[in-house]
Amino acid sequence: MRIVLIEPYFSGSHKLWASGLKQYSNHKIEIISLPGKYWKWRMRGGAITLANEFMELDYNPDLVLVTDMLDLTTFLSLTRTRSYKLPIAIYFHENQLSYPWSINDRDLQKKRDRQYGFINISSALAADHVLFNSNYHYKSFQNEGLKFLKNFPDRNELDVMQKIQRKSEVLYLGMDLSKFDKYKTLAKHEPLIVWNHRWEYDKNPEPFFQSLYRLKDEGINFKVALLGESFNSKPNIFLEARKILKNQIAHYGYCDEFSEYAKWVWIADILPVTSNQDFFGGSVVESMYCNTYPLLPNRLTYPELLPQALHSKHIYSNNEDLYIKLKKCILDIEATRKFSQKKLFTRFDWKNIIVDYDNLFESLIR
Repeated sequence: MRIVLIEPYFSGSHKLWASGLKQYSNHKIEIISLPGKYWKWRMRGGAITLANEFMELDYNPDLVLVTDMLDLTTFLSLTRTRSYKLPIAIYFHENQLSYPWSINDRDLQKKRDRQYGFINISSALAADHVLFNSNYHYKSFQNEGLKFLKNFPDRNELDVMQKIQRKSEVLYLGMDLSKFDKYKTLAKHEPLIVWNHRWEYDKNPEPFFQSLYRLKDEGINFKVALLGESFNSKPNIFLEARKILKNQIAHYGYCDEFSEYAKWVWIADILPVTSNQDFFGGSVVESMYCNTYPLLPNRLTYPELLPQALHSKHIYSNNEDLYIKLKKCILDIEATRKFSQKKLFTRFDWKNIIVDYDNLFESLIR
């Protein structure tokens, strides 16, 4: 079977997913992509460039697989002489209906933000099959889509969401988790807290650092490794924390080499997560695969990642509950270090989940 995968934002988790799918699938996959930058322009104009490349491609696919950053309606209109008989599937890594907007975004301030959510809805409507990377994502897309359409003055077409629902299913994110195995270390150290997400507003770093400040003020001994990618507009609290926690910070900044990142994740003891946005939680799964003890908020996709039996220990209800659980983890560090749930998360490793992908793709062309 031959697949064309069209990715307008070939960077970060999108790039890892596309590359991993191509590497592990039994099907032949050709990737057409654009660099992962200028996300708004990718959603508005990327379809034109990618449609041109698709039309020139010396490759006859059985299935076209696109991701959520593509304006699929524009793409299909520009490729109709070639794509009209092909099944089209769209994979949602995220969506612009549920994604929290920064209060500093000019499109939000000028009320121009709705166009991106509409691109997501129209693309899902135009696709033959709609795939989401978690149950939470699937449900939030439906709920926020209905709210979104109700904003318009007439002809809201609310039944659009039911049409999308009927052709939707969940296909969890595939990840190359086994590559962490060779970097496992048993080094002994002070209790180590880790942050391994992007340094952006939607990851809600303020409660994370406020908890660390309280630990410091109480004289509780700990270290923190601040990993993850940062950008020019990173939240100011990271610079503030660098000063306040200068004696606690064991690492500060993005790891250029995967080996360095993997070693930090393996030696980390506790992962307190405070995010306001996560449609799957790749960095969280990486940490839990490496036996880091998670403290996760009772929202988004996080309760879905853990069995119900583990929720009382690992899911917190508010910021105070987070602090209480975090403090307990540090004071009872030997018990914390016994967390070992790697087997739970091997289901997301490409070597295991690729069967679900390949079987699904085969069913889509039948």
